[in-house]
Amino acid sequence: MSGGDGTTIEYDTRTVVVSLVVGVFFGGMVGGVAFPTLPRLGSILGFSALVVGIILAINRATRMVVNAPAGAVLDRVGTRRPMLAGFLLEGVAPVGYVLGLTDWWTTGLAHLLPVSATAASAATFVLARIVWGVGSAFVLVGAFSTVTKVTTPENRGTWTGYMRGGQSLGFPAGLVAGGLVADLVGFRAAFAVAGVAAAVALVVCALVLPDLRPDSGGHEGGLRDVPRLAFGDARVFAIGATNFIVRLLYAGVLLSTVVEYAAANDIHVGELAATGVSGVVMAICAIFAAAATVIAGPLADRAPTRSSVVVPSLGLLGVGFACLALSPTLVGTVTGVALIGLGVEGANLPLLAYLGDISPADDVGKLGGVYNVFGDFGSTVGPLVALPIATTYGYTAEYAGCALCCVVAIAVVARAATDDQTVTTPHTAADG
Repeated sequence: MSGGDGTTIEYDTRTVVVSLVVGVFFGGMVGGVAFPTLPRLGSILGFSALVVGIILAINRATRMVVNAPAGAVLDRVGTRRPMLAGFLLEGVAPVGYVLGLTDWWTTGLAHLLPVSATAASAATFVLARIVWGVGSAFVLVGAFSTVTKVTTPENRGTWTGYMRGGQSLGFPAGLVAGGLVADLVGFRAAFAVAGVAAAVALVVCALVLPDLRPDSGGHEGGLRDVPRLAFGDARVFAIGATNFIVRLLYAGVLLSTVVEYAAANDIHVGELAATGVSGVVMAICAIFAAAATVIAGPLADRAPTRSSVVVPSLGLLGVGFACLALSPTLVGTVTGVALIGLGVEGANLPLLAYLGDISPADDVGKLGGVYNVFGDFGSTVGPLVALPIATTYGYTAEYAGCALCCVVAIAVVARAATDDQTVTTPHTAADG
């Protein structure tokens, strides 16, 4: 890989990944703060379930559109500058959240447009989430591209696990901070915590993140190659389809409904109400997800195929949703989300590692963008349908349906594993 002056530079893998882990940890905090707080906007500000769903989904819809261009930019100019821009945009989003709760802003905006103050507040939250979506696209695709460029098929699962672990640990930190601060101090303070976390991520990465440049200056095809990369290789499509299902269930359905699930079933811990409880519960989920990254990474490096780690992880994901459907108690909820956390990262990690194995050197960013497009499509659809389905059919039916979707995901992976194109061991896969 090349430095900014065109010279070849060898980076120590440990140094690069550790610096990246610090950044994505605090970036994960920004995302974590949103989920114990934003789903409650309906009861606080009078938003309908559909509007809340749009607010929760619009950042992922934006990221879905931006992922592929972000990957092309990363392939062409390197990882440092686009990632720093991404962290900066993630820090701008919480400012929008605070403005959405501020009377003088919403009243002034209502007179300017003109719309109701409620509509002005909703529009502010939507715009802030769009900004966050753009920023997170560069951060997440950049993280994948960085780790892939400094690893080999023999250690890619392990180091990808550390990177994902940092992000997974940051997320529960944000969930706990967001839920507790919102309950004890208020929603503005919770959003301020998110802003501080984003600022820390930006500063740390600006100080230590290396500038990894492509050896050849990026592939000439650019965005025109994305459809071919996504649909021309059965391996890439199978990875993307599995990621779609996993993100639909986890980031789309679970994170959008768990706070209302806790309220509907009167799940509480001491003095903590639904918002605080959901933050703690989802923190447990994310902690187990982080543990899975430490376990699944080395397993994915040693297993005969990456898919042999993905399939049992998807099974854990399905069992977790079954627990939520059948046991709407504190114990059942904690057990369910713990299994879901293990299943989500146990599946995601080997999928990412395998994608890195088969990615051509000049297309790593674009393939990372393709992977995230599939996932963000699932994350976007989820909030739009999750709350309406729960309202109509109940949480038991919804979470049982999620368990069945895990069976579908297992079938996708199993079918892919029977194709000679998809059976590649970590130790023989082409490294770009």
